[in-house]
Amino acid sequence: MFLDRPLAAQASAQTAFGQIATASDETLARLDNLDLRLEAGSRSLWCTMRPQGRPSYTMELMQDVHTMQRHVRTLFATAPERPADWFVMASAVPGIYNLGGDLAHFAERIRARDHASLVRYGHVAVEAIHNNSIAFGLPVVTMALVQGDALGGGFEHALSFDLIVAERSAKIGLPEILFNMFPGMGAYSFLSRRLDRRRAEELILSGRIHTAEELHAMGVVDVLSEDGEGEMTARDYIARHSRKHNAHLTMLRARRRVNPVTLEELRDVVEMWAEAAMNLGEADLKKMGRLVAAQERRLSGIGSPGLATAAE
Repeated sequence: MFLDRPLAAQASAQTAFGQIATASDETLARLDNLDLRLEAGSRSLWCTMRPQGRPSYTMELMQDVHTMQRHVRTLFATAPERPADWFVMASAVPGIYNLGGDLAHFAERIRARDHASLVRYGHVAVEAIHNNSIAFGLPVVTMALVQGDALGGGFEHALSFDLIVAERSAKIGLPEILFNMFPGMGAYSFLSRRLDRRRAEELILSGRIHTAEELHAMGVVDVLSEDGEGEMTARDYIARHSRKHNAHLTMLRARRRVNPVTLEELRDVVEMWAEAAMNLGEADLKKMGRLVAAQERRLSGIGSPGLATAAE
């Protein structure tokens, strides 16, 4: 289900997306929180998150993700030939891929006892994540390019792509346990398939923030890059595998068929997450607030003790 978005905003997004020119590299969309460009030479679509304010999964960012996904499908449906073989999701925020769910919004809705809003947020999130996990239903290989912190929902978002390319010292993890919560937007589903049930549960319950190097050794990160070379590594991967795209794509389609993550599964876990959120006490919400404050200090350039320790 697409979000309740003003018709004028939807029309504007459609117009922006439809303005495809003839140069080799074209900007296909500039939305409030992300942009998308087609690089014809590498037959790849590059989507870059440019969030307004804190680089978390706000409802506004998720609206733009839904808009982008819908129009990528339109692009493939209307182009005279397949326009791209690869899709890459990256972030323009230095040192940050995404810091995860909108914790300030969560705390506000929990204090207001607004269970329905939490469920709606979660369903909107996993609808976008599920679209990622099936490559939008298109013949493309998808890739998350992680060049900085991917925490909580940011990690879940990266997990939903076919491949994760990450720079060696990027910090990646699920800190929700630190404020007595469970990551409910796909972490269990995707990690239990990339690893196994036991290791997935250990990773979730530890709350530990790992480096990309550690997660690569575990088999969670697919391609490890040196710091500062993530984009070059992603481009090199695309160049080296483009001639084998058909085989690559078919293998990934087989993976989805043999071990699918369904939208129904993701939505059911969201409802468990929302129910658990309503059980949080004030002490837990205060820890959540301290994490938000740490994020704000980091973004304003003031030193912080680190996102994980700030929540303890």
